[in-house]
Amino acid sequence: MTRRPNFLLFITDQHRADHLGCYGNTEVRTPHIDALAAQGCRFDDFHVATPICQPNRASLMTGRLPSAHGLQMNGRELSHGERTFVETLREAGYRTALMGKSHLQNITAVPALWPAAGQRLPHDARRPFPGPYGQEIWKRWEDDPAYELALPYYGFEQVRLTIGHADEQHGHWRRWLREQTPDADRLIGPDNAIPTPGLQLGALRQAWRTRVPEALYPTAYIAGQACDTLTRLAQDDAPFFVQCSFPDPHHPFTPPGRYWDLFRPEDVSLPASFNAEPIDPTPPVQWLREQRARQPGFRPGYGAFACSEQEAREAIALNHGSLACIDDAVGRVMARLRELGLDDNTVVMFTSDHGELLGERGLMFKGGLHCTGLTRVPFIWRDPAPQAPAGAARAALAQTTDIAATVLARASLPPTNGMHGQSLLPVVAGEADAVREHLVIEEESQRGDFGLDRRVRMRTLRDARYRLTVYDGQAWGELHDLQEDPLELHNLWDDAASLPLRRERMEQLARAMLAAADQSPYPSAAA
Repeated sequence: MTRRPNFLLFITDQHRADHLGCYGNTEVRTPHIDALAAQGCRFDDFHVATPICQPNRASLMTGRLPSAHGLQMNGRELSHGERTFVETLREAGYRTALMGKSHLQNITAVPALWPAAGQRLPHDARRPFPGPYGQEIWKRWEDDPAYELALPYYGFEQVRLTIGHADEQHGHWRRWLREQTPDADRLIGPDNAIPTPGLQLGALRQAWRTRVPEALYPTAYIAGQACDTLTRLAQDDAPFFVQCSFPDPHHPFTPPGRYWDLFRPEDVSLPASFNAEPIDPTPPVQWLREQRARQPGFRPGYGAFACSEQEAREAIALNHGSLACIDDAVGRVMARLRELGLDDNTVVMFTSDHGELLGERGLMFKGGLHCTGLTRVPFIWRDPAPQAPAGAARAALAQTTDIAATVLARASLPPTNGMHGQSLLPVVAGEADAVREHLVIEEESQRGDFGLDRRVRMRTLRDARYRLTVYDGQAWGELHDLQEDPLELHNLWDDAASLPLRRERMEQLARAMLAAADQSPYPSAAA
């Protein structure tokens, strides 16, 4: 009898595809992740469903675009009425576990950013599906030492949760840290950090040298929990799905111990577009640059901002340090997988929930832009099956929503009705060059940004050559020829010669959005 495959998914937070050695970056140190690509299949044109954490993680779990699953922006929670592919696996006999970040529900109880204070919202048309929500709010875990998730959690029957970013995370990690050392709370946060005079990101409280030792840092905790879980699962005949979810390299940057100064700001390269002047830039990019020129100290509490060269270099160096820390954790988990004799029947995946600007166009962080650095993420599929060639690179246009469909197909389970993703197995095996001609990227923001009179709402159509982006309520947009303009510096939106191309892509976007309309649940009767 053929054994059903196991699955191990590594996912990072806010991680560009081109910040891995296997994607051509010669400055980072990621040998263990690069080994996965050398042993498996690397997707070179893989994009998110939305470049926002919560909704894209929900798209990964459901295989559906945010407009369908309903978690369209941070600050909402994935309905318990949505089926995740992990639930489907569990119902089929898989053991399921999540180690690290989930972010399928809110992590704070902070009021939403829109509308402005004093304005009132009407009643919502959609009511939440019954079920416990707010289970990831960090303060619940802090106020009640016995608080736990209601399991199974979106299909995960075991969860070891980390909530938040940097060294200030909560959940199971914070409880574990307090068990390891009585000084736990004096090791955490910028006010307890090792002094770093002159660090510009430190003045912004976006980087600090943590006192949490490497062995106690959240990345090490997640890897350790994953290793322990694999050890337990190895004693069971049932197949498993384990998700190992690292909250780094998301800012604030706090790589621990030796990873803090593993890379020096003066040694890292700035993006090629850092000092470039865009042609016909969109109002968001103009606005961010103008704000920095008028107010050199301008730093919004959320979203992108125009940064200095030193800030960009510091962020890139610390980002690389965090990635090296993650890479060593991946190596630790993979070593345990091999020790347990599970390696020959486990599909291993690596991806991220969205990208990061990190100096692209002279900007930092994310929000309200759909340039490649924000939407393109790594995706590696390492499969011990003989039809999966090692060291393959695929140019097929693919998306976060495809992960669910691909895992279910590999487990010989049918996709869910209403799922937008497609199985990538034919592409992995070299039996097909593509599963789609174009894809749609959505974005719904909580806030009004870039000086706009409304919250940011965007849709992007992307194919192998062009990117078209439209903003709700705005006459302007973006049209880029990615072949002739890979840095996306020349906006063709108002170019007269490109008007036929723009019209054609607008029609394609309309048709793609129609195809993406929710088709679930399927009708149970004729009338």
